[in-house]
Amino acid sequence: MSRAEPFMTSEQIVKQARKLSFKFRVEHGDAFHMDEVHPESTDGFKSDDKDRAEDMLQEGHSVLSDLQGRLYAAKRWGVSGQFYGPDSAGKDGVITHSLAGVNPQGIDVNSFVVPTEEELEHDFMWRSLRVMPRRGRIGISNRGYYEEVFVVRVHPEILRKQKLPPSLVTDHIWDERFRDIRTVEKYLHRNGYVMLKFLLVISKEEQRKRLLARVDNPDRNWKFSGADLRERAFFKEYLKVYEDAVRNTASPWAPWYVVPANHKWFARLVVQSAFIAELSALNLEYPKLDPEKERELAAARLELSKKR
Repeated sequence: MSRAEPFMTSEQIVKQARKLSFKFRVEHGDAFHMDEVHPESTDGFKSDDKDRAEDMLQEGHSVLSDLQGRLYAAKRWGVSGQFYGPDSAGKDGVITHSLAGVNPQGIDVNSFVVPTEEELEHDFMWRSLRVMPRRGRIGISNRGYYEEVFVVRVHPEILRKQKLPPSLVTDHIWDERFRDIRTVEKYLHRNGYVMLKFLLVISKEEQRKRLLARVDNPDRNWKFSGADLRERAFFKEYLKVYEDAVRNTASPWAPWYVVPANHKWFARLVVQSAFIAELSALNLEYPKLDPEKERELAAARLELSKKR
């Protein structure tokens, strides 16, 4: 890949972000196959391009910050970004580095773990939908309602704990959940929400290295969980349910971004590019002032111009 020129204009950064992110955007799932996703891919970046990619990430921060400012001021759209992937795929790091330029006052971050008793007493999307961002804000979820067709499908014993009426737990439950998800995401789109779903894909070997690093590095011991090792035994099963979910729920209004994530620096660049591309497509503008507000500003300017 040719190196981008330094000090790119905002327009050039947006164009570059759209070009890169589009390659990993899935909005029609019919033709999606997980075995065509190569976790090692860096889309033409070479090893000595890593520093340039990180420079591009820094350049993107200012553009993303401006777009978020416009989003916050207009208060017309809400943006929901959901992150999924195998254990140690790098979700936290991607969220932290890709969105580093965003004003914390305009972003909500939620992380979903094992459902509580209260959450189990509601429908499977309840805990995610109750924290959807207000208009003008970006909501980030480390995992979300798709875990109900990921983890629960790989471990069907969890389904028995969800207090569903037995008559509703049929062989069609996964297709029904896909249908419910498609319906809700279309509903949210019609109400001014931009839905972004990220699936970070790493190889089983890369996962082994990252988990081993958590064991060997004292500064990372706290991140290791025996559950990560147990889930590793189901690596292939997760790839299958990921594929099925993308095939059944990708849409133009709620696309999946399936991101090769063996190289953390590349995954971060793709995710940031997707946010820039999606927000720039909204053609966001700061609100225009009405005559009364303009008069108020004119009076304030006059008063503040007086030297006292």
